[in-house]
Amino acid sequence: MNPLLSRLQPYPFERLRKLFAGVTPNPAYRPISLGIGEPKHATPQFIQDALAGDLATGLSGYPPTAGSPALREACAGWLQRRYGVTVDAATQMLPVLGSREALFALAQVVVDPTKPNATVVCPNPFYQIYEGAALLAGAEAFYVASDPARNFAPRWDQVPAEVWARTQLVYVCSPGNPTGAVMPLDEWKLLFELSDRHGFVIASDECYSEIYFRDEPPLGGLEAAAKLGRTDFKNLVMLTSLSKRSNVPGMRSGFVAGDAAIMKALLLYRTYHGSAMSPAVQTASIAAWGDEAHVEDNRRLYREKFAAVTPLLARVMDVKLPDAAFYLWAGVPAAWNSSDTDFARELLAQYNVTVLPGSYLAREANGANPGQGRVRMALVADTAECVEAAERIVQFIQSKS
Repeated sequence: MNPLLSRLQPYPFERLRKLFAGVTPNPAYRPISLGIGEPKHATPQFIQDALAGDLATGLSGYPPTAGSPALREACAGWLQRRYGVTVDAATQMLPVLGSREALFALAQVVVDPTKPNATVVCPNPFYQIYEGAALLAGAEAFYVASDPARNFAPRWDQVPAEVWARTQLVYVCSPGNPTGAVMPLDEWKLLFELSDRHGFVIASDECYSEIYFRDEPPLGGLEAAAKLGRTDFKNLVMLTSLSKRSNVPGMRSGFVAGDAAIMKALLLYRTYHGSAMSPAVQTASIAAWGDEAHVEDNRRLYREKFAAVTPLLARVMDVKLPDAAFYLWAGVPAAWNSSDTDFARELLAQYNVTVLPGSYLAREANGANPGQGRVRMALVADTAECVEAAERIVQFIQSKS
C-alpha cells in the first residue's frame, strides 16, 4: 500500500459518526441536519431536461478529457459575464468533475516532492481535501489560522518567510468554508507578490461565489489578477462548480481556469487518471452556465433564509451574517466551556438537531485549534426547517443557562 495513505486523517463526518455513537436523539423531535454542506434546493427543471434530452445519443462514445469546445466556451463566457475576465477557452479552461476532483489533482500536478520540505499552505479551518491532496502529493501542510477580528479571514501576512520559501502551492478558499469570508484585493496583491518571489502556485477555490448577502458579488482570483494587470494569470488557477450555484451536486460538474501552462499539465494528468465528463452532463452544464435567472432565485432563497435564522441565533450565540456561502460559523456559549463536541452531542440528544463541531474542520497549529469552540451550521434545507432548527437551538441554549 502507498505509505502516504496512513497520513490521512479521518474525514469530519466520520468523526461526527463516532461522536454520536451511543446517542439516542429525543424522539419528540423530527431529525434536522445542519451538518453537511449539501445543497437541498430543487434542481432547475431546464437543467434536468437538458440532461435527459442528451441521454439517447450522449452515452454512445468516449468523451474527451478536455471537454467539448462548446462546454469550454460556455464556461469562458460565464467568466466574462461574471468577472469581466477573458480566458482562452482552448488553453486556459478545463472542465472537471466538480471542484473536489480538481483540487486534489492539482496538488499531484504542482508539487515536486523531491524538493526539501515541500509545503502546501492552506487556511485553517479548511476543506479537508486541501490537506489530503498535499499529503498524498508528498508535501507537508502549513495551516494559516483564521482571524476572528477580520471576520475569520486567514492572516497570510503572518506566515513566516521561511515557510513561503519552501511553499509550492497555496489553497485559497474565497468565499470561505466554513467562515464565509471573502478575500479583498489587497490580500490578493500580497499573495501575488509572494508568488512572484517564491514561485508557488495559487489555487483559488470559489465554489460558493454565487451565494452572497451583500450588493456586490465576491471578488474572484482571476478578477483580482486582471485588476492588477496580471492578465496572463501566471501561477494562478481558479476552480468552481455548478453544485452550489445551480443545485446539481450529483452532476459533478465544474471547471478550472487560469495559467495555460498549469492547464496543460493538469490535462495531461487527468488524461491518465481517466477523468472525463459524460457528454450528457456536458450538455446540461452548458445550459446551466448560460442561465442566471435560476442563480438569482437560488440566491434569493438563501438571503431570505439567513435573514430569518441569523437574528434568532444571534440572541444566544456569537454569530453574524457571513460575507457569502451557506454556512453560519457560530460560537458555542460559555456554559459548554468552549467544547464544540459536547455542544453538538448534547444538541442531538436533546433536540435532534445536527451541527458540525468546528474543531473537526481545523487542525491544531501553534498550540491552538482555531475551530474549537465554534460549530458550523449549513443552512441548506428549506427556510421553515432551518427556522425550526434555530428555534430548537435557542431553547437548548436557554435551558442550560
